[in-house]
Amino acid sequence: MNIDAVKWCGVLLLTCALMAGSARAAWVWQANAYGQLLATKETANQARLTNLANVNSALILAEQDKRIALEQWLASSDQAHYRALTDEKIKQARLRDRLATADLRLSVQLDASASTGGDAMQTTSTAGGVVHGAHSAQLDRAHAQRILGITGDGDEGLIALSACQSFVRALTY
Repeated sequence: MNIDAVKWCGVLLLTCALMAGSARAAWVWQANAYGQLLATKETANQARLTNLANVNSALILAEQDKRIALEQWLASSDQAHYRALTDEKIKQARLRDRLATADLRLSVQLDASASTGGDAMQTTSTAGGVVHGAHSAQLDRAHAQRILGITGDGDEGLIALSACQSFVRALTY
């Protein structure tokens, strides 16, 4: 073997070693740069996901607060409706009891123009009367009880209607 050939082999080996070292250094540098870029992007993505989760949690808490407020309003509205209905039923029961014991009598006004003949009622009020100049007649207790039942049902319906209207008003505002 010739000395020139050995020199060229040594130069070739040295060149190959330098090229391999350079390639390795470039590979490590590039991997490090891409790693840092990926880490930065991963940090930004994680921050974005955390912000989205926080916003979602805030929305969920706000909706829960709205639901709790609505449930509390419904409970108080139901209590008020129940109280009004109970008070009205108690008032109707007392009125029925007073009618049953003859403590109270219902009377109706009669049309003065509808009376015929000489059996017309007097047009002046008595000393204990309230209505002046009107003809009146007392109702039978059973009829008075039925009338009270009908008006009681009407009052309950009006109370229920009022509760429904306030509920709808609360939902629309």
